[in-house]
Amino acid sequence: MRVRFAPSPTGPLHMGGVRTALYNYLLARKNNGSFILRIEDTDQKRFVPGAVEYIREALEWAGIVPDEGYGYGGEYGPYRQSERKEIYDRYIRRLLDEGKAYYAFDTPEELDRIRKEYESRGETFMYNATVRQKMRNSLSLPAEETQRLLAGGAPYTIRFRIPENRKIKVKDLVRGDVEVDASVLDDKVLVKSDGLPTYHLANIVDDHLMGITHVIRGEEWLPSLPLHILLYEAFGWTPPAFAHLPLILKPTGKGKLSKRDGDAGGFPVFPLEWKDPRTGQVSPGYREQGYLPEAFVNMLALLGWNPGTEQEIFSMDELVEAFDLSRINKSGARFDPEKAKWFQHQHFQRLSDEEIWKKIIPVTETHLGRPLTEEEKNYTRQILPLVRERLTFPEDFWKWAGYFYQRPEAYHPKAVKKQWKNQTPQILEEVKDVLATITPWEAGIIKEQLSEWIQNNGLGFGKVLQPLRLALAGDLKGPDLFAMMELLGKEETLERIRLALERLPSAKEQ
Repeated sequence: MRVRFAPSPTGPLHMGGVRTALYNYLLARKNNGSFILRIEDTDQKRFVPGAVEYIREALEWAGIVPDEGYGYGGEYGPYRQSERKEIYDRYIRRLLDEGKAYYAFDTPEELDRIRKEYESRGETFMYNATVRQKMRNSLSLPAEETQRLLAGGAPYTIRFRIPENRKIKVKDLVRGDVEVDASVLDDKVLVKSDGLPTYHLANIVDDHLMGITHVIRGEEWLPSLPLHILLYEAFGWTPPAFAHLPLILKPTGKGKLSKRDGDAGGFPVFPLEWKDPRTGQVSPGYREQGYLPEAFVNMLALLGWNPGTEQEIFSMDELVEAFDLSRINKSGARFDPEKAKWFQHQHFQRLSDEEIWKKIIPVTETHLGRPLTEEEKNYTRQILPLVRERLTFPEDFWKWAGYFYQRPEAYHPKAVKKQWKNQTPQILEEVKDVLATITPWEAGIIKEQLSEWIQNNGLGFGKVLQPLRLALAGDLKGPDLFAMMELLGKEETLERIRLALERLPSAKEQ
């Protein structure tokens, strides 16, 4: 089995493109086959510098590494279509010689004029068997005129001659049987006026020469399938098996997911951050937002495919084992940004403490604006178990644990209003005195002695512990209060209580 991912370098790789690559990769791995990366860059007008490098980096980050292809070597190169023009020239010559393709000299202006004439009559213009003899091409012109135009350097395209009175039947591995009448197809351009082939010719020739056995691509190519089958027939080649994947839909479920949807919803649609070399505009990426590649891949795999079980969390190896083309859905898959975060949380929690620790050290250093000392790094190790269950992204560590490194500069207004009552300052003054006597300073002992004091004084635990948490962390969120106090240390705990009492006198009136 040989499969390929063949993107066009016209910008960043959309997550839908990564999913196509992933399904190809999974199928190849499942069947001990080869996964090939081919760059389809025959449309030079739309080529964007840096896009090829972006595609490779995105695939490698996601763990979808080609066995061969552009940048990876192999026996079927070159793997970049702009480097294969001589190959395409040979095959287009063959179609011309056999009368299966023809030169078309119609100018863009002439074609526009004819389209408008058809539109004025409420009709749609198609360059097909019913009109080709009325156009300026090598089928309608005398052979001498055709040669004269070619010798004179007249601009031309080369069109495929769609057979008449044909029904094209093909079985799609996702869609089932597809049948199309050739009369609804137009004579597609195979070679553009710049001499480069269109996608239709180049991808058929390349798939055949590279031994591709299965073509898995997006459903936007489904309308091109009959043409491609006819091209295979024209060359006398056996076509590969085809599978057309459903769209990834907007979070609303209506329409294809786009960059605009991501911008509006505050989520990425690209695997990596992309800076447009033409405009300088920066688009966010999953990698830069802290997503693990395993979570990104797991999320993508289940957008359009299901394993037939209740299992949702997969490693790449588990996906390979479970993947089956027959379980790809025909209908589009709605993208849910919150579900993406759920996958990230599940995979992040699968990491060891050591792996998470390595990821949160840079986050902490960024917020502090300096490198951590070895002592502070060990301190971070002690903090991590207290908050790790709350972490979805490395950046979350500072949200849940930043107060371990910096005293609160402010106190959450709603928390103050809710917990800082008239009697709170007096209670915390007494709590401070109790805490000052506790030794050794260990979470269990702090809890025991402070709980005893609360009970002896007939106070509710919430009336004491919530304002105490507010004084220490600046908010009511956080891990076990007594573990927090042990890590902060006695001196720092007492100082934070003192500062809260000093800064929040106005709360007595609330």
